[in-house]
Amino acid sequence: MAVSERGPRERMVFSAAQLIRRDGVASTGMREVAAKARAPRGSLQHYFPGGKEQLVNEAVGWAGRYAGNRVARFLAALPEPTPGGLFAEMVRQWTDEYGATGFAGGCPVAAATVDCAESSASTREAVAAAFAAWTGPVAGALVDMGVPRERAGALATLMISALEGAILMARAERDVRALTTVARELGPLLDAAVRQDG
Repeated sequence: MAVSERGPRERMVFSAAQLIRRDGVASTGMREVAAKARAPRGSLQHYFPGGKEQLVNEAVGWAGRYAGNRVARFLAALPEPTPGGLFAEMVRQWTDEYGATGFAGGCPVAAATVDCAESSASTREAVAAAFAAWTGPVAGALVDMGVPRERAGALATLMISALEGAILMARAERDVRALTTVARELGPLLDAAVRQDG
């Protein structure tokens, strides 16, 4: 759905996620969210009576669901899905973005974790749920590709952890080196986890 087709509440959640991924939670203001969403400032209190914390938690939840939903799209882009191919597509999303628009944006879930995990129990719970909403579909895809179920969750955690760390390094270095490195180095390990029947 295009941004303009979303209602004001959905536009504010989306806009908050975009601002958090660029500036972090502390530097994202409610007025800025309303302006970016083209929503009346008064609507913030109407839709988010819990204030900024509620908006941040909903933006983080949106980001986790978005990442989880991308897994199926990444698999569809592969002529023959493999665990290493899935991870390469996850990484390529970021290398493409950084190549096209620079290194300003990161993951809103990671940003909220860094900014709020110790100061807000509800946001810590929201980011944990967002990571679960992402890890679950990755693990499910790995199982579908032949990775034993008992190993798929651990490998999904490894994939997301490596990707998040590489995103941070890429932003710091203003270079995609860390991203291309984790894709190249983890690909064979992930592919080797597929159960070989016969």
